[in-house]
Amino acid sequence: MHALSQYQEFVTEYLKSQLEVKEPKNLYEPIHYILHLGGKRIRPVLTVMSAEIFDVSYEKALPAALAVEVFHNFSLVHDDIMDDAPLRRGNVTVHEKWDTNTAILSGDAMLILAYQYFEKYEPVIFQALAKLFSKTALEVCEGQQWDVDFETRNDVTIPEYLKMIEYKTAVLVAAAMKMGAVIAQTSDENADLIYEFGLNLGLAFQLQDDYLDAFGNPETFGKQVGGDIIENKKTYLYLKAMEFANAMDRQELADLFSIQMEENEAKIVQVKEIFINSGASAATKKAIEVYTFKAFDTLDKMDVEEDKKQILRSFGENLMGRKV
Repeated sequence: MHALSQYQEFVTEYLKSQLEVKEPKNLYEPIHYILHLGGKRIRPVLTVMSAEIFDVSYEKALPAALAVEVFHNFSLVHDDIMDDAPLRRGNVTVHEKWDTNTAILSGDAMLILAYQYFEKYEPVIFQALAKLFSKTALEVCEGQQWDVDFETRNDVTIPEYLKMIEYKTAVLVAAAMKMGAVIAQTSDENADLIYEFGLNLGLAFQLQDDYLDAFGNPETFGKQVGGDIIENKKTYLYLKAMEFANAMDRQELADLFSIQMEENEAKIVQVKEIFINSGASAATKKAIEVYTFKAFDTLDKMDVEEDKKQILRSFGENLMGRKV
């Protein structure tokens, strides 16, 4: 096994070795741009780490890891268009740097490129990876559509919201981990357990992302703080505030989330105040903890050495410890 920073380096070096800018440049340059903006590369790291958890070299998992990373970034390019987001990882988004049509087409190409990386595997592994990937990719699209639908609905429930973030975010984390298990050809039980580990960790990660969107440090978060509030997104924070707040604050929150403003600073301050006073921020932090420990519970059932379980546990603890 290797350190997290080493896995990140392996993935980054493999990414650099595989991608080249070719004609037409307006198709491939945006792909290079988004893929080289950095980030922690959590999902591909999980693929190579998972392979080594089940005693196969990280090198064998690199093509699948890159497929996951390319797909994830494809989804970001299209999400940023849909959200009209100005920033991604602290940099200008693809549709802002080029234009919307270029971003759509480059994103489409990235989806196709992602599938091509699975062709590097023998047929039995290729089939299993492609099947898992297709299922996951469709779920991500379903999650994104629910996310869009929820913006105009006033009756979104907590279970509906959790299902949405499971599909939009957590299933890709889970699939990234299961791909490593598939490549290692471990038992079905181990593969399913590491998927469950990734799913719960992904839910915790997204809830934390929602929390940081409101309460993160703008200098280190990499995205526009308060973006979900500006977009009137009914996140876990919002739903819990509507559940816990007094009648006056509930009405104020509903009113604030029914309008678009030219200047949003005052809106963000008011909403965050309601999130804190209602107990929604504390409830969100508690939910993050619950899903993190649900992930850890699956490790007890996994048939791998204790030191490897500890590596996964440490990864989860580090991920949930980000304070940006």
